[in-house]
Formats: sequence, C-alpha cells, structure tokens
Amino acid sequence: MIHNLADVQTENIGKNTNIWQFCVVFKNAKIGNNCNISAGVLIENDVFIGNNVTIKSGVQLWDGLTIEDNVFIGPNVTFTNDFLPRSKHYPKEFLKTTIKKSASIGANSTIIGGIVVGEFAMIGAGSVVTKSVGANELWYGNPAKHRGYVCVCGQKCDKDFVCSSCKTIKNRSNK
Repeated sequence: MIHNLADVQTENIGKNTNIWQFCVVFKNAKIGNNCNISAGVLIENDVFIGNNVTIKSGVQLWDGLTIEDNVFIGPNVTFTNDFLPRSKHYPKEFLKTTIKKSASIGANSTIIGGIVVGEFAMIGAGSVVTKSVGANELWYGNPAKHRGYVCVCGQKCDKDFVCSSCKTIKNRSNK
C-alpha cells in the first residue's frame, strides 16, 4: 500500500510493504517485503532496505545505506554519509553504512557514515554512534559507548551473558 500523498518514484518495492503519507522515495531505491515506512520518511537512490523493516517517522535514508532484514529504525534517527560536507561539492563516493539484520536503533540517534551496526545490536535513544557496533552489543550515550550485550529477544544480558528474560546464554566469542 502506497499512500496517495506519498511521492514514490521506485518500482522496486516488495509485497505487503506500506509507505505512508509525505514520504519521498527516489527512483533507484530498493525496498523489501513486509516493510512499514512511516509518514515523513525520505529514501534516496543508493539505499537498500531488506524485508520486515520498520522505519518510523522523520527518518532520512541517504545514499550509501544498506538496511538488512528485520531492522527497527526509531523516529527521527539521523544517518550521515559525508565526513566533509560542503554545499554543491560532492564526494566521489558517499560513505557506506550497513545496519545488519535484526538490529534496533532508538529514537533521535545519529549514525555517522561508514560504520556497521552488527546483527541484533541495540542503540539506545538519543545516541551518537561514531564507531562500528558488534553483534548483540548494547550502545548508548553521546558519544555512544559499548554498555553491555542484548539477547536476540531484545533483553539485556547480565554480567555472565545470560538473558534475564529467556535465559539464553550469549556466546562470548561473539563479542
């Protein structure tokens, strides 16, 4: 479903994906199946979005961004793609940023270009992420720092890497 007040120029949209009002999607963007693109989202050309992705309102997805399957992007998350921006001066290539499968990024976070956010990682709301984040890692703050680990179910693990909710033991070799 594409809302009649959205400007969607791409035909590369999977089945059961919803794109809500006031979204702008450029011609070469690729969006997978069963995604929810909330109101007021902008998606540039060199952007790939996997399946089952949720992108909340107020997010801009700039060239060079890959979002893998089952990712959650909270409201007003900011991505960057150029370390040295100047008006009307463009880099030869924009920085490449990858958000790996099942990662979650909290509201109002800023993700600096050229990094990887690992599988099942969680970024706390309002964080400024300047470095790559490993699988299952919990990061938050400004600048964001590694603060612990999260289970695949999304709950924080204790000091022994055991999930408080489902009692799964996180593999320590995945640090």
